[in-house]
Amino acid sequence: MIWAWIPRNGSLILGLLGEHLILSLVPVLIGLVLAVPLGWLASRSRVARAVLIPSAGVLYTVPSLVLFIVLPVILGTRILDPINVVVALAIYTVALLVRSVADALAAVPAMVVAAATAMGFRPTRRFVAVEFPLAVPVLIAGLRVATVSNISLVSVGAAIGVGGLGQLFTDGFDRSFPTEIITGIVLSMLLALVADALLVGLGRYATPWSRVGPRAGRTA
Repeated sequence: MIWAWIPRNGSLILGLLGEHLILSLVPVLIGLVLAVPLGWLASRSRVARAVLIPSAGVLYTVPSLVLFIVLPVILGTRILDPINVVVALAIYTVALLVRSVADALAAVPAMVVAAATAMGFRPTRRFVAVEFPLAVPVLIAGLRVATVSNISLVSVGAAIGVGGLGQLFTDGFDRSFPTEIITGIVLSMLLALVADALLVGLGRYATPWSRVGPRAGRTA
């Protein structure tokens, strides 16, 4: 039976799944670290916003396969190095999140910022304790899009020999073996669904006040 291929190749599948997970989630973490200060800068300066937001939009329109091929020339790496995929997807993550962070921080009510300032909060503490937590829901929404996008884009790396579960696609097509293709598709979808669900849970955990309001209203 063709489906007996899956248990016989369990270690291969798990290895590709782990590689796919690393290649897709590490860029999200890197992109988040870079996007938060850039988004903060864009929310504070009209000049910075006029430069950063359009630039991020342009970066996101560059085809992923082009970046995978061009980056080795820029970074001095080999075309098969996984770092090329990580850097390319980190660029896409930053491009997605800069606008989300900037819009989320700009949407924080001025009265809340003024109240925090009146209470003696310095700019750094005010950002960490007041502004950033209020921006979390919008940021989580951007992270969900970036994470799911990265999980799908990692498979494109299989075209140059790097790509986690994408290798099941290319190998399945080469051998006309649909079991591999279906396995890769199903695992990619499950990975995206699990990652999205975890981010939703993280967003709810990080914003407990969003759960208290509706519940208090129903109680009243």
